[in-house]
Amino acid sequence: MSFKSGFISIVGRPNAGKSTLINQLVKQKVAIISDKPQTTRDAIIAVRTTPNDQMIFIDTPGIHKPKHRLGDRMNQTSFSHFKGVDVIYYVMDGSEEIGKGDEFVIKRLESTKLPVFLIINKIDKMSQDELLLRIETLKDRGFKEIIPISASDHKNLDTLVDVTLQYLEEGPMYYPEDQVSAYPEQFIMAEIIREKVIRLTEEEIPHSVAVAIEKIVRKKNTTVVSAVIMVERPSQKGIIIGKQGQMIRKIGQYAREELETLLQMPIFLETHVKVEKDWRNKAKMLNQLGYIEPEDE
Repeated sequence: MSFKSGFISIVGRPNAGKSTLINQLVKQKVAIISDKPQTTRDAIIAVRTTPNDQMIFIDTPGIHKPKHRLGDRMNQTSFSHFKGVDVIYYVMDGSEEIGKGDEFVIKRLESTKLPVFLIINKIDKMSQDELLLRIETLKDRGFKEIIPISASDHKNLDTLVDVTLQYLEEGPMYYPEDQVSAYPEQFIMAEIIREKVIRLTEEEIPHSVAVAIEKIVRKKNTTVVSAVIMVERPSQKGIIIGKQGQMIRKIGQYAREELETLLQMPIFLETHVKVEKDWRNKAKMLNQLGYIEPEDE
Protein backbone atom coordinates (compact mmCIF):
# COMPACT_ATOMS: atom_id res chain seq x y z
CA MET A 1 0.00 0.00 0.00
CA SER A 2 1.30 3.48 -0.88
CA PHE A 3 2.20 6.00 1.83
CA LYS A 4 0.72 9.50 1.59
CA SER A 5 2.06 12.64 3.24
CA GLY A 6 1.50 16.37 3.08
CA PHE A 7 1.33 19.75 4.80
CA ILE A 8 -1.90 21.45 5.85
CA SER A 9 -2.10 25.10 6.97
CA ILE A 10 -4.84 25.94 9.48
CA VAL A 11 -5.83 29.61 9.19
CA GLY A 12 -8.69 31.75 10.40
CA ARG A 13 -9.84 34.55 12.64
CA PRO A 14 -9.05 34.65 16.39
CA ASN A 15 -11.04 32.26 18.58
CA ALA A 16 -12.25 30.14 15.65
CA GLY A 17 -11.04 26.99 17.44
CA LYS A 18 -7.89 26.29 15.40
CA SER A 19 -5.79 25.21 18.38
CA THR A 20 -8.49 22.90 19.71
CA LEU A 21 -8.78 21.36 16.25
CA ILE A 22 -5.07 20.72 15.88
CA ASN A 23 -4.84 19.14 19.34
CA GLN A 24 -7.75 16.85 18.50
CA LEU A 25 -6.32 15.87 15.14
CA VAL A 26 -3.02 14.68 16.63
CA LYS A 27 -4.69 13.40 19.84
CA GLN A 28 -2.26 15.33 22.04
CA LYS A 29 -1.90 18.86 23.32
CA VAL A 30 0.60 20.73 21.16
CA ALA A 31 -1.07 24.17 21.06
CA ILE A 32 -2.21 26.15 24.08
CA ILE A 33 -5.91 26.88 24.34
CA SER A 34 -7.71 29.86 25.83
CA ASP A 35 -10.98 31.68 25.38
CA LYS A 36 -8.92 34.84 24.91
CA PRO A 37 -8.39 35.88 21.25
CA GLN A 38 -4.91 35.81 19.70
CA THR A 39 -3.57 33.21 22.13
CA THR A 40 -1.53 31.55 19.36
CA ARG A 41 1.30 33.89 18.36
CA ASP A 42 3.50 31.69 16.23
CA ALA A 43 2.98 28.86 13.77
CA ILE A 44 2.66 25.57 15.64
CA ILE A 45 3.62 22.40 13.78
CA ALA A 46 1.83 19.18 14.77
CA VAL A 47 2.25 15.76 13.20
CA ARG A 48 -0.30 12.96 12.80
CA THR A 49 1.17 9.65 11.64
CA THR A 50 -0.52 6.35 10.85
CA PRO A 51 0.88 3.26 9.09
CA ASN A 52 -0.51 4.64 5.81
CA ASP A 53 0.01 8.38 5.98
CA GLN A 54 1.55 11.39 7.69
CA MET A 55 -0.24 14.74 7.91
CA ILE A 56 1.72 17.79 9.09
CA PHE A 57 -0.60 20.51 10.40
CA ILE A 58 0.52 24.13 10.77
CA ASP A 59 -1.60 26.07 13.27
CA THR A 60 -1.23 29.80 12.57
CA PRO A 61 -2.08 32.90 14.62
CA GLY A 62 -5.60 34.28 14.27
CA ILE A 63 -5.74 36.94 11.54
CA HIS A 64 -6.86 40.24 13.08
CA LYS A 65 -6.55 44.01 12.80
CA PRO A 66 -3.11 44.63 14.32
CA LYS A 67 -2.54 47.27 16.98
CA HIS A 68 1.23 46.81 17.37
CA ARG A 69 4.27 45.25 15.69
CA LEU A 70 3.61 41.89 17.32
CA GLY A 71 0.16 41.84 15.71
CA ASP A 72 1.71 42.69 12.33
CA ARG A 73 4.14 39.80 12.64
CA MET A 74 1.40 37.41 13.73
CA ASN A 75 -0.62 38.29 10.61
CA GLN A 76 2.46 37.99 8.39
CA THR A 77 3.14 34.55 9.86
CA SER A 78 -0.41 33.46 8.99
CA PHE A 79 -0.30 34.87 5.46
CA SER A 80 3.10 33.25 4.82
CA HIS A 81 1.39 29.86 5.21
CA PHE A 82 -1.03 30.57 2.35
CA LYS A 83 1.64 28.96 0.17
CA GLY A 84 4.10 26.06 0.25
CA VAL A 85 1.54 23.55 1.55
CA ASP A 86 -0.77 20.96 0.02
CA VAL A 87 -4.09 22.02 1.58
CA ILE A 88 -5.36 25.04 3.51
CA TYR A 89 -8.08 24.80 6.16
CA TYR A 90 -9.99 28.03 6.70
CA VAL A 91 -11.56 27.53 10.12
CA MET A 92 -14.61 29.64 10.87
CA ASP A 93 -16.59 29.91 14.11
CA GLY A 94 -20.00 28.92 12.77
CA SER A 95 -21.78 30.29 15.83
CA GLU A 96 -20.66 33.84 14.97
CA GLU A 97 -21.95 36.01 12.11
CA ILE A 98 -19.71 36.47 9.07
CA GLY A 99 -17.90 39.76 9.56
CA LYS A 100 -15.51 42.07 7.74
CA GLY A 101 -12.57 40.11 9.11
CA ASP A 102 -13.87 36.89 7.57
CA GLU A 103 -14.41 38.63 4.22
CA PHE A 104 -10.87 40.00 4.34
CA VAL A 105 -9.36 36.53 4.83
CA ILE A 106 -11.64 34.80 2.32
CA LYS A 107 -10.71 37.32 -0.39
CA ARG A 108 -7.02 36.65 0.29
CA LEU A 109 -7.67 32.91 0.02
CA GLU A 110 -9.56 33.30 -3.26
CA SER A 111 -6.29 34.30 -4.95
CA THR A 112 -4.47 31.07 -4.03
CA LYS A 113 -4.34 28.12 -6.40
CA LEU A 114 -4.11 25.66 -3.51
CA PRO A 115 -7.17 23.65 -2.43
CA VAL A 116 -8.88 25.51 0.40
CA PHE A 117 -11.34 23.77 2.72
CA LEU A 118 -13.95 25.77 4.61
CA ILE A 119 -14.13 24.24 8.08
CA ILE A 120 -17.28 25.44 9.84
CA ASN A 121 -16.44 24.83 13.50
CA LYS A 122 -18.60 24.84 16.64
CA ILE A 123 -21.63 23.31 14.92
CA ASP A 124 -22.67 22.09 18.39
CA LYS A 125 -23.69 25.72 18.96
CA MET A 126 -25.69 26.00 15.71
CA SER A 127 -29.11 24.83 14.58
CA GLN A 128 -29.39 22.78 11.41
CA ASP A 129 -31.06 25.71 9.64
CA GLU A 130 -28.23 28.05 10.65
CA LEU A 131 -25.65 25.60 9.34
CA LEU A 132 -27.43 25.14 6.01
CA LEU A 133 -27.71 28.91 5.59
CA ARG A 134 -23.99 29.36 6.28
CA ILE A 135 -23.10 26.70 3.70
CA GLU A 136 -25.45 28.29 1.14
CA THR A 137 -23.91 31.72 1.74
CA LEU A 138 -20.33 30.54 1.20
CA LYS A 139 -20.65 27.69 -1.30
CA ASP A 140 -19.61 29.83 -4.29
CA ARG A 141 -16.51 31.40 -2.71
CA GLY A 142 -14.00 28.98 -4.22
CA PHE A 143 -13.72 26.41 -1.45
CA LYS A 144 -12.87 22.91 -2.66
CA GLU A 145 -14.64 21.34 0.31
CA ILE A 146 -17.01 22.59 3.00
CA ILE A 147 -16.88 20.44 6.13
CA PRO A 148 -18.89 21.24 9.28
CA ILE A 149 -17.23 20.08 12.49
CA SER A 150 -17.19 20.44 16.23
CA ALA A 151 -13.54 20.25 17.27
CA SER A 152 -14.36 20.18 20.98
CA ASP A 153 -16.78 17.24 20.50
CA HIS A 154 -14.61 15.52 17.86
CA LYS A 155 -17.58 15.59 15.49
CA ASN A 156 -16.79 14.94 11.80
CA LEU A 157 -13.02 15.03 12.37
CA ASP A 158 -12.61 11.55 10.88
CA THR A 159 -14.45 12.79 7.80
CA LEU A 160 -12.15 15.81 7.63
CA VAL A 161 -9.07 13.57 7.72
CA ASP A 162 -10.46 11.16 5.11
CA VAL A 163 -11.34 13.97 2.69
CA THR A 164 -7.95 15.66 3.20
CA LEU A 165 -6.12 12.44 2.34
CA GLN A 166 -7.83 12.49 -1.06
CA TYR A 167 -5.86 15.67 -1.82
CA LEU A 168 -2.47 14.35 -0.68
CA GLU A 169 -0.06 12.44 -2.88
CA GLU A 170 2.42 9.67 -2.20
CA GLY A 171 5.36 11.02 -0.25
CA PRO A 172 7.98 10.39 2.43
CA MET A 173 7.60 10.26 6.20
CA TYR A 174 8.93 13.72 7.06
CA TYR A 175 9.03 13.18 10.83
CA PRO A 176 9.64 10.10 13.02
CA GLU A 177 6.41 8.20 13.59
CA ASP A 178 6.38 8.95 17.35
CA GLN A 179 6.90 12.72 16.95
CA VAL A 180 3.82 14.94 17.35
CA SER A 181 5.43 18.40 17.50
CA ALA A 182 8.29 20.00 15.60
CA TYR A 183 9.23 22.53 18.26
CA PRO A 184 12.12 22.50 20.73
CA GLU A 185 11.66 21.86 24.43
CA GLN A 186 12.16 25.53 25.36
CA PHE A 187 9.29 26.64 23.12
CA ILE A 188 6.91 24.10 24.67
CA MET A 189 7.93 25.11 28.20
CA ALA A 190 7.42 28.82 27.50
CA GLU A 191 4.01 28.24 25.88
CA ILE A 192 2.73 26.17 28.81
CA ILE A 193 3.78 28.83 31.31
CA ARG A 194 2.15 31.53 29.15
CA GLU A 195 -1.06 29.50 29.01
CA LYS A 196 -1.23 29.38 32.81
CA VAL A 197 -0.73 33.15 33.01
CA ILE A 198 -3.54 33.72 30.51
CA ARG A 199 -5.93 31.39 32.33
CA LEU A 200 -5.28 32.66 35.84
CA THR A 201 -4.88 36.43 35.49
CA GLU A 202 -7.09 39.40 34.78
CA GLU A 203 -8.39 40.51 31.37
CA GLU A 204 -5.63 43.09 30.85
CA ILE A 205 -2.80 40.57 31.07
CA PRO A 206 -3.09 38.04 28.18
CA HIS A 207 -2.07 40.13 25.17
CA SER A 208 0.76 41.93 26.95
CA VAL A 209 2.53 38.88 28.38
CA ALA A 210 5.42 36.92 26.92
CA VAL A 211 7.48 34.12 28.42
CA ALA A 212 11.11 33.31 27.72
CA ILE A 213 13.13 30.38 29.04
CA GLU A 214 16.42 31.80 30.28
CA LYS A 215 18.15 28.62 31.38
CA ILE A 216 17.68 24.86 31.63
CA VAL A 217 20.01 22.95 33.96
CA ARG A 218 19.76 19.17 34.02
CA LYS A 219 20.75 17.60 37.34
CA LYS A 220 20.79 13.98 38.44
CA ASN A 221 17.27 13.88 39.90
CA THR A 222 15.58 16.96 38.45
CA THR A 223 15.66 19.59 35.69
CA VAL A 224 15.84 23.23 36.78
CA VAL A 225 14.01 25.61 34.46
CA SER A 226 14.40 29.39 34.82
CA ALA A 227 11.72 31.45 33.09
CA VAL A 228 11.00 35.16 32.80
CA ILE A 229 7.43 36.41 32.42
CA MET A 230 7.46 39.73 30.61
CA VAL A 231 4.74 42.39 30.89
CA GLU A 232 4.41 46.03 29.81
CA ARG A 233 3.35 47.81 32.99
CA PRO A 234 4.20 47.64 36.73
CA SER A 235 0.49 47.14 37.51
CA GLN A 236 0.52 43.97 35.39
CA LYS A 237 3.58 42.72 37.26
CA GLY A 238 1.65 43.18 40.51
CA ILE A 239 -1.28 41.15 39.17
CA ILE A 240 0.94 38.26 38.11
CA ILE A 241 2.82 38.19 41.41
CA GLY A 242 -0.41 38.52 43.39
CA LYS A 243 -0.97 39.16 47.06
CA GLN A 244 1.99 37.80 49.00
CA GLY A 245 3.13 36.01 45.85
CA GLN A 246 0.09 33.74 45.68
CA MET A 247 -0.58 34.16 41.95
CA ILE A 248 2.99 33.55 40.76
CA ARG A 249 3.16 30.44 42.95
CA LYS A 250 -0.10 29.14 41.47
CA ILE A 251 1.12 29.82 37.91
CA GLY A 252 4.36 28.00 38.69
CA GLN A 253 2.59 25.06 40.30
CA TYR A 254 0.15 24.49 37.42
CA ALA A 255 2.88 24.93 34.80
CA ARG A 256 5.29 22.58 36.61
CA GLU A 257 2.64 19.86 36.95
CA GLU A 258 1.85 19.95 33.24
CA LEU A 259 5.50 20.10 32.23
CA GLU A 260 6.31 17.06 34.35
CA THR A 261 3.44 15.11 32.77
CA LEU A 262 4.33 16.17 29.24
CA LEU A 263 8.10 15.80 29.45
CA GLN A 264 8.14 12.84 31.85
CA MET A 265 10.78 14.34 34.12
CA PRO A 266 10.90 16.06 37.54
CA ILE A 267 10.91 19.85 37.09
CA PHE A 268 12.04 22.63 39.45
CA LEU A 269 10.55 25.78 37.95
CA GLU A 270 11.88 29.23 38.80
CA THR A 271 9.86 32.19 37.53
CA HIS A 272 10.31 35.92 37.81
CA VAL A 273 8.42 38.85 36.30
CA LYS A 274 10.01 41.65 34.28
CA VAL A 275 8.49 44.92 33.07
CA GLU A 276 9.48 45.86 29.53
CA LYS A 277 7.45 48.88 28.44
CA ASP A 278 5.79 48.55 25.02
CA TRP A 279 7.72 45.36 24.16
CA ARG A 280 5.15 44.42 21.51
CA ASN A 281 6.30 47.37 19.38
CA LYS A 282 10.06 46.81 19.75
CA ALA A 283 11.53 44.90 16.82
CA LYS A 284 14.67 43.86 18.73
CA MET A 285 12.63 42.50 21.64
CA LEU A 286 10.29 40.62 19.30
CA ASN A 287 13.30 39.02 17.62
CA GLN A 288 14.77 38.00 20.98
CA LEU A 289 11.47 36.39 21.96
CA GLY A 290 11.39 34.40 18.74
CA TYR A 291 8.69 36.36 16.88
CA ILE A 292 10.78 36.62 13.73
CA GLU A 293 9.37 38.62 10.82
CA PRO A 294 8.56 36.19 7.97
CA GLU A 295 10.13 36.77 4.57
CA ASP A 296 8.04 38.62 2.01
CA GLU A 297 5.65 36.47 -0.03
